[in-house]
Amino acid sequence: MRPLCPRSMRAWRALRRAASSSSSSPPSSSSFPADGKPRRRAWEASLSPLERVRRLLPPEEAAAVARCATPPEEEAAAVVASRPAVFEAAGPRSGAFRAGELALAEVRRKHDATLKLLCRLAAEAVLSSPGGVLPHRDIIGQLPGQVLRTPDGKRLLLRRPSLDEYVLLMPRGPTIAYPKDISALLMMMDIHPGDTVLETGSGSGAMSLFLSRAVGPKGRVLSYEIREDHHRLAKKNYRHWRSAWAIGHVDEWPDNVEFILKDISTAAADMKSVTLDAVVLDMLNPQCALPVVHTSLKQGGVCAVYLANITQVIDLLDRIRICKLPFLCERIIEVTHRSWSVLPAKLKHYKSSQMVETQENIEEPHENEYEEVHIQHEAVLKESKYNGKDFTADDIPYCCTLIIQCKKKLWFCLGKLRIGKVLDSLDLCQV
Repeated sequence: MRPLCPRSMRAWRALRRAASSSSSSPPSSSSFPADGKPRRRAWEASLSPLERVRRLLPPEEAAAVARCATPPEEEAAAVVASRPAVFEAAGPRSGAFRAGELALAEVRRKHDATLKLLCRLAAEAVLSSPGGVLPHRDIIGQLPGQVLRTPDGKRLLLRRPSLDEYVLLMPRGPTIAYPKDISALLMMMDIHPGDTVLETGSGSGAMSLFLSRAVGPKGRVLSYEIREDHHRLAKKNYRHWRSAWAIGHVDEWPDNVEFILKDISTAAADMKSVTLDAVVLDMLNPQCALPVVHTSLKQGGVCAVYLANITQVIDLLDRIRICKLPFLCERIIEVTHRSWSVLPAKLKHYKSSQMVETQENIEEPHENEYEEVHIQHEAVLKESKYNGKDFTADDIPYCCTLIIQCKKKLWFCLGKLRIGKVLDSLDLCQV
């Protein structure tokens, strides 16, 4: 390349000075077109090679090219931003206790027994227990699962109650259906979300709460009760559980139970306007309700009956046979519940062994109408033969002691009746 002559060099420098002075000075009116908008430089108006190719393609293929050109992190951010806010709020709250919530306190007592206390938290209230008094303000703000100490030094385990614990500890008037029996009833009826279920005998509201959760927000539960005091108590327990649930959880407990103060045997006109997926009868004389409810029950629907003794079961089956009702008895069962308590037992000279206890139907109250069968198995050591000797655990013989305290017992039976074809001769079961 030939060097520039001095004259050409001076001209080149003059042009550079003119360009720098024009860029530093404010733009003149000559630099704007007639429409008043500034001119874009050539490099600003140029297209990238990908953009040139995209403009030559059809719209569908051009959109695919644009998606491929989007960086992965930008695409992920766009997907997250497009998601609805409901996904962010899903799931229960795992935060601290709040005022108005239900709290369950567990206190350890003698012989490794546990006492459960249910309370509704309020800033000015206190929790009274055999271990001492604990103000509610010391519980509010704490996370569930923590152990707090009373002024007397006793320890309390605080947590949120489950539905079956609330049912067992809530105020009750009549005897409730226990969670072990309700679970069997729900499995018998095969309830799905969105079903319409009829309940006769609201009682204290235990069955209504479990049915409310089973049918879901789109379902419906009709609960008939003939006694006004039981009707009010069932509504109160249901309302208290829903209000406490709303404070401690994001999702709201469904308001899908309709409590009706009426005798089901006189509600034939009401049953004509509803179609039932399942029926649960928890009353003294379920045979009085069957002629009324069977007309609204779907073909193949299930009617589950909760009875106190086998004599009532026989009366129910006899009424179905005499009246030729379109029910077929599938099975009659009795649900037993046994809890195990495994704990170490210390003997003399601090020789330890294993002790296993079983308690049958421990959730049933110790009242005159019930009596308990308590079975306790103990594995103990015969000390007289082994005192002062060295031995291993495999050399120790075990002596099993069986302690049985049997009294009068009132058993609960569950029956399942399925709506179907009217049978001329009905041999339902042998009892």
